[in-house]
Amino acid sequence: MDESIAIALVVFAVLVAIAAIYWFTRGRERQLEAHREEAAEHRQEATAAAQRAGEAELVALRHEEEAERERELAIELEEKAIDRDPDSVSRN
Repeated sequence: MDESIAIALVVFAVLVAIAAIYWFTRGRERQLEAHREEAAEHRQEATAAAQRAGEAELVALRHEEEAERERELAIELEEKAIDRDPDSVSRN
């Protein structure tokens, strides 16, 4: 009877060890999968942010070009005003 109890205890200990190894392994796998999902979300957010930044950059470039055209028009109109103004000191 003592021998059968010892065998049962050894079998039980082995089963507990196997269950513990499985449980720890599954926990690690779940943790890794959670990290992978989090990384995928960060990548999606980064892609969206990069796209928004690119769009904002294009808008800024358009505004810069428009501002430059307005500056050129202002200079041109100022030069015309100087040419037309009989009281202008800078007249040629």
